[in-house]
Amino acid sequence: MMVNNVILLLGSNLGNRLQVINDAEEEIKKAIGKVIKRSKVYETASWGDTSLAPFLNQVIEVETELLPQEIMHKILQIEQSLGRKRTHKWESRVIDIDILFFENEVITTPELVIPHPYLHKRRFTLVPLVEIHASKVHPVFQKTCEKLLEELTDPLLVTEYKPLFAIK
Repeated sequence: MMVNNVILLLGSNLGNRLQVINDAEEEIKKAIGKVIKRSKVYETASWGDTSLAPFLNQVIEVETELLPQEIMHKILQIEQSLGRKRTHKWESRVIDIDILFFENEVITTPELVIPHPYLHKRRFTLVPLVEIHASKVHPVFQKTCEKLLEELTDPLLVTEYKPLFAIK
């Protein structure tokens, strides 16, 4: 079986956000594959509706034998198992897991778009992505992630998250 790399964005703005992100990573390890890189965790205002609670976000890279559609199916199961309820766009969520990249593939189906269609517009995505993959080239725009971040106009502040107490 062929091993591919998928880059995921984890986000949470409800409950114990850091614990939920850690729990999501554990579920990803079980269902999708081995985590080989992870960014720091960052905090930012909610994109799309800044009146919502701030999000914690982290980018991870996973080695997997699954195909993109299978990964998406597993992600939806993980989100649901961690308490995600989908009611409308730009809502608060206990967990959100997005596929940013699958190798260098470009996929556009009604169910799945890879690379993620908003990744080049979001500072909360690009800051952790550049931390672990600055030179990765976006297969649609043919620009590195670092260049996309340089050209970004998103004004939302993204700061490294430093919890007051470490999770045991």
